[in-house]
Amino acid sequence: MKDLAGKVRAAVEHYQLIDEGDRIAVGVSGGKDSLFLLWSMAQLARYYPKKFSLLAVTADPCFGGKETDFSGIEAFCRELSVPYLIRRTNLGPIIFEERREKNPCGLCAKMRRGILHNICVERGFNKIALGHHFDDAAQTFLMNLFYGGSIGCFSPKSYLSRKDLTLIRPLIFCEEREIKKEASKRGFPVVKSGCPADGNTARRDTQRLISSLEREFPDLRTKLVGALQRGGIDGW
Repeated sequence: MKDLAGKVRAAVEHYQLIDEGDRIAVGVSGGKDSLFLLWSMAQLARYYPKKFSLLAVTADPCFGGKETDFSGIEAFCRELSVPYLIRRTNLGPIIFEERREKNPCGLCAKMRRGILHNICVERGFNKIALGHHFDDAAQTFLMNLFYGGSIGCFSPKSYLSRKDLTLIRPLIFCEEREIKKEASKRGFPVVKSGCPADGNTARRDTQRLISSLEREFPDLRTKLVGALQRGGIDGW
């Protein structure tokens, strides 16, 4: 765990993600990545020299018109002494029943982020932390290239002027396999996604492509993220 904790702190310090007095909302989807993010941020808050406060936030898409059971995460947050807010939405029915989106992931992610951003503004939080990690960065780089014909990625830190809100990604130095191992070891209360498109996405296809390419080009993910950093692309 020391290695992972060190990577989180390294990202925080390298990209200056946390300032004194920050009020940070942590986006919690229920997956292993967001739960590890919440756990690591709660641990960091205990000893980091710059003091900050946390709020765990979930935007429930209510897939199939049903509310998701987040009781395990509620208990987890109580253990961490982090307040938890669940905002029930109708994203699921809108995307899959009303609009019948053929490629729903982009729209769903965008709408969920908008809901989380609005919650931050309502509650007076100045930053929101998302659980994108090292592998996500490599995959996003290739997805932008293959699907959009552009060179780019999400940013480690970005300022949303319309909301006066800063978005941070403290896990960008953490590999997915490390997070998965730690989540299993600690028994995080992972909530399985009820999304009809779960496991059948462009991101999953890109993940498989990278795994295949790494048989011939070892450390491809590291090279892709390194290219982002050396090129200074999107704040990397």
